[in-house]
Amino acid sequence: MRMEGREEMQGAVGLRCTWDIPPPAGTQAKWVRLNVGGTVFLTTRQTLCREQKSFLCRLCQGEELQSDRDETGAYLIDRDPTYFGPILNFLRHGKLVLDKDMAEEGILEEAEFYNIGPLIRIIKDRMEEKDYTVTQVPPKHVYRVLQCQEEELTQMVSTMSDGWRFEQLVNIGSSYNYGNEDQTEFLCVVSKELYNSPNGLSSEPSHKAKLLQARDLRM
Repeated sequence: MRMEGREEMQGAVGLRCTWDIPPPAGTQAKWVRLNVGGTVFLTTRQTLCREQKSFLCRLCQGEELQSDRDETGAYLIDRDPTYFGPILNFLRHGKLVLDKDMAEEGILEEAEFYNIGPLIRIIKDRMEEKDYTVTQVPPKHVYRVLQCQEEELTQMVSTMSDGWRFEQLVNIGSSYNYGNEDQTEFLCVVSKELYNSPNGLSSEPSHKAKLLQARDLRM
C-alpha cells in the first residue's frame, strides 16, 4: 500500500479529511499492539501518528504518557473496544464507517477522549445534519376561533402574541342592541405553527435549526 507524506481522503457527509503532517521519521512499518478494554488491535505507528496531537500518537511515541502493558507487550487502554474499531479505521483511510446500530454519540465520546480533531468535526457535522433533517418535517397548524364585538376587534388583533397570527374574519351580524347602537359581532380565526422537537411539539424551531436554515438561505 503506497503512503505519502500528505494524503487526502474522502470523509463522511461530503467532507474531506486532510492529513497535513507526515508521520515522524523512523515510524514507518513499525507495528503496535493495543489492548483496548480487553480486545487487542494490531496497527502501525504510521497509522496512529496520522493525527499527531492525538492520545494514540503520543502514546506510541512515549511522550509523557506512562501506560501499562499486558503480558504480550500491548499498551493497555481502559476504553470501550466497540467504538475503537471505527476510530482506528478512520486513522487508516480517513473515512468514518459505522454499523447501522452504532451510536454516533459513542464514537464522538471516544474521539474526544483520543483527541482526534478531524473525526470530532465530522461526527458533529453528521449529527447536526440529522437534527436539521428532523426539523424539516412540515409544522403542524393549530387554529382557534374567537368571538368578539366590533369595538374589541382592533385591540384583540393588535395584541396577539406568542406566535399567533390572524387568518380570517367572519361577520356574524348583530346579536343584540346596546342603547341605540347595534353591536356587530365577529368570528376571528387565528393560527399558530407547532414544530416537531425531541420533547414533543414546540412553537419555535430549535436554535440549531434556525442557524442551519439561515445558512441555507445564504447559499
